[in-house]
Amino acid sequence: MRRRLIFALDVPTEREALGLVDVLKDEVGLFKVGKQLFVHAGPEIVKEIRRRQADVFLDLKFHDIPRTVAKAAVEATKLGVAMLDVHATGSTEMMRLTSAEVAKVARANRIKRPKVLAITVLTSLDNRDLAELGVRSSVDNQVARLAKLARSSGMDGVVASPHEVARIRRECGSRFIIVTPGVRPASADVEDQKRVMTPEQAIHEGSKYLVVGSPIRNAADPVQAARDIVAAMQRGTRLPRKG
Repeated sequence: MRRRLIFALDVPTEREALGLVDVLKDEVGLFKVGKQLFVHAGPEIVKEIRRRQADVFLDLKFHDIPRTVAKAAVEATKLGVAMLDVHATGSTEMMRLTSAEVAKVARANRIKRPKVLAITVLTSLDNRDLAELGVRSSVDNQVARLAKLARSSGMDGVVASPHEVARIRRECGSRFIIVTPGVRPASADVEDQKRVMTPEQAIHEGSKYLVVGSPIRNAADPVQAARDIVAAMQRGTRLPRKG
């Protein structure tokens, strides 16, 4: 279960990030490097984490014309990341080309192919936000639509809130990867997330990986906080199924 916990390195400096990696590398499965840290530290932060024998989820949410996204994903693959993501709204062509180019460069360089995920609807958005953007579907329907599009386009899985996981599981199958942000222990601040669940609930719904940041990072004892979340994830596997 520990391998299914992704810790979000949402910190401003390389020094702080690597300090957390050193503390938590035996407690979590992957470290998520997002825009803030990557803009500050660049590709070197990924290389430093890999030198510490830890895996990286490069969460840059690529969204551009197909060839530009594919080229960016190729460079991420060369860095040795275990996961990377693109926006599903970038189009079928973008996802198909990216998946093909990532596989091609991985074979050519004899490196492990990273899992390529598609972002569905950000966990900071709700139905009102989608309506303001001109999307007439509910969040649930839009996520399901994008997840099926991602699967048919060659993506390994999606990033989606825990509230849509059960439906994605039903419509995309048991092998489709679902990475779930918006996960908080019951006592934690939800911050700017709008669609959240506890670790137990998210695993019970069918999430494959959980992304957790501040509840671990801001804890008095981050190691124990990570262990508590892993224990909660394990409890989620034992919750009774509905119906």
